[in-house]
Amino acid sequence: MTFVDAPGLAPWRDGDRPLDERVEALLGEMTLEEKVAQLGSVWADISPAGSEAAGGNVAPLQDLFMKDGADLADRMRDGVGHLTRVYGTAPVSPAEGAAGLRKLQEQVVAANRFGIPAIAHEECLTGFATYGATAYPTPLAWAATFDPGLVERMARAIGDDLRAVGVHQGLSPVLDVVRDYRWGRVEETLGEDPYLVGQIGAAYVRGLENAGIVATLKHFAGYAASRAGRNHAPVSIGPREMADVILPPFETAIREGGARSIMNSYTDIDGVPVGANAALLRGVLRDQWGFDGTVVADYWAVPFLAMNHNVAADEAHAGVVALRAGIDVELPDTVGYGTRLVEQVRAGHVEEALVDEAARRVLRQKIELGLLDDGPLVPEDAGETDLDSPRNRDLARAVAERSVVLLSNPTGVLPLASGTTARIAVIGPCADDPQTLLGCYAFPNHVLDRFPDHGMGLPISPVLDLLRTEFPDSGLQFARGTDVSGDDTSGIAEAAALAGRSDLALLFVGDRAGLFGNGTSGEGCDAAHLALPGVQPELVEAVLATGTPTVLVVVSGRPYAIGAYAGRAAAALQAFLPGVEGGTAIAGVLSGRVEPSGRLPVQIPGSPFVNPSTYLQPPLGLRTDGISVSDPTPAFPFGHGLSYTTVTYDALTTSTERCPTDGTVEARVSVTNTGSRTAEEVVQLYASDPLAQVARPVAQLVGFARVPLAPGQTRDVVFEIPTDAFSYTDPGLRRIVEPGVIALTAGPSAADRPLRSEILLTGDTVVLGRARRLTTHARVPEPAS
Repeated sequence: MTFVDAPGLAPWRDGDRPLDERVEALLGEMTLEEKVAQLGSVWADISPAGSEAAGGNVAPLQDLFMKDGADLADRMRDGVGHLTRVYGTAPVSPAEGAAGLRKLQEQVVAANRFGIPAIAHEECLTGFATYGATAYPTPLAWAATFDPGLVERMARAIGDDLRAVGVHQGLSPVLDVVRDYRWGRVEETLGEDPYLVGQIGAAYVRGLENAGIVATLKHFAGYAASRAGRNHAPVSIGPREMADVILPPFETAIREGGARSIMNSYTDIDGVPVGANAALLRGVLRDQWGFDGTVVADYWAVPFLAMNHNVAADEAHAGVVALRAGIDVELPDTVGYGTRLVEQVRAGHVEEALVDEAARRVLRQKIELGLLDDGPLVPEDAGETDLDSPRNRDLARAVAERSVVLLSNPTGVLPLASGTTARIAVIGPCADDPQTLLGCYAFPNHVLDRFPDHGMGLPISPVLDLLRTEFPDSGLQFARGTDVSGDDTSGIAEAAALAGRSDLALLFVGDRAGLFGNGTSGEGCDAAHLALPGVQPELVEAVLATGTPTVLVVVSGRPYAIGAYAGRAAAALQAFLPGVEGGTAIAGVLSGRVEPSGRLPVQIPGSPFVNPSTYLQPPLGLRTDGISVSDPTPAFPFGHGLSYTTVTYDALTTSTERCPTDGTVEARVSVTNTGSRTAEEVVQLYASDPLAQVARPVAQLVGFARVPLAPGQTRDVVFEIPTDAFSYTDPGLRRIVEPGVIALTAGPSAADRPLRSEILLTGDTVVLGRARRLTTHARVPEPAS
């Protein structure tokens, strides 16, 4: 390729040239060492003196690999691909973080002859994971909103904050489809349905990417399907489950969200670690889907190939295996790549062409981000950024309010009038501890537990304080009863006594999220069963035994088996770690100031000991009387959620009774608010395939929409369903749409689908490829005036 240089301007810095020309010009001038340097990363702690951690890791086995800063110059020689968590490793203010990032970038630029800066990445699973930044609800709560538009707006705000302080890439969202509720990271997911996960995930990606942040999809693929729900454990699933359940959300987030990066899973699938799996990282991701972004290693995933998986002889060999499989960038620090990888290339153990491929993708991304253009690498006013702005708080509150799920309210005890004078007992460990509102990747739980002298970093009111504000005339009294975990039952009798002399008990139980065993939910906090943690079940039983009407509020990162309590409670609510504004949202739902509209993105199990299964089951995956005495029926099904009004499902009509296998069918669902309060109904559309070549789910979500309804109002939802939504992977591992009957059903949950219509797919069997249609578009026409 021939270039004509602009006077005094290197071609790779010439913004008038096509992107690929700039990349190739730079790559062609680089030595092997310089190219390999772009595939590495540096994790440097820039926290000020006096901020030493009290111990603990924020990444698995971090203490075995983390290096001090003494050899920082050596680690930056010839350049750096990524800078890891400059803001997110220790409690630093925006000003301190910006100064530290600016200094590191200056060192990176000075260390390589082309002056190429690094990509700065941060965690952003529940918002920007840094000191003083808004801690939004967990992703499981985002999914409970069934509101992609709101999630996209939240992600845009998170992306704006990241960009304002010089960050380029965010490690989110998690697109693992829940397969076992015992897995500790359920709170980080978007639920158990691949369509819902894909739609909410793609919305989050759009928000980040539209803010100029590279979104990173996690964890590709199969991470949540580990045996017994154990973190990093092996995965044993078939190719159809992988194709039909695990992979679609990633494809949707790439094609419809525009994600530019993806992170590998730690696990092995049928014995092959994903970090060594070229069939996934190259075959599926690049050859089948056409993904041209970067693949980044999950933290320490490259040395884990030698240390944990035993598919590499040592760290140098691990680098070779990872590069061949398709990992472009090693995070969070350089172990298997760097000088070790250079030596392996020189020795002929791995092709330099693979280095070129990976470096080309990294350089393209850096140029796209403007890192080779003029301008400051860290905005001059980065230190003045308000990371907990009113905009952020409003969005956090909106997501929290829309995510709270009213599970049951059989006697109509809710809503409580805000002016009630009833004697209210507030009981339980999740009432007075604000950290129980936050996920494991929220900075106060993720990092500040290691820095106990720094407090929470931002104002977070516990539910108890907000209930006192919500019900100022109630004479509210509090008893903790027990902790979230542990076996201390000494406070249960006092709590039960308080409930017994009260008119109503509000009982708050659930989780306190943390990392690697320092919590009951979160990374590395896998559960042996689905009973509430610690002695909380004893507390619940004691309060219910008093006979006082009790509202059970579960604030948790996973669904717990509360079936034994739900029938005896006056009402039950589920909140999936709803963030800094979660207490306000819960209090508002209890008083009726907020109309409950959240829906379950995961089922609530009926039993803590029956091996849990998600709703996506063929007939033999459901209750089978006369075949098995083990009953997997949930206490509350996928998609369930009540409001303080009543909604009827009136009609489901389709635009045609016959549709070609490569066509589109329109389905119209009519719903009416028959109650006296305004509501938002989440209308859910499911498809069933009564006869197929493989066992298919009894029902599977293919569309949804939130519908605002005034009292007495009837509205329609129109779904444009591509026949691709009815596709599945056949015995020959082809994704097909075949002729035959498809049943469409609609209702308020997977278990309550009162409306049904059938369509006949006609024509030849269609084999789908890269262009398959992934989204059912829904619209809610404006009501006639």
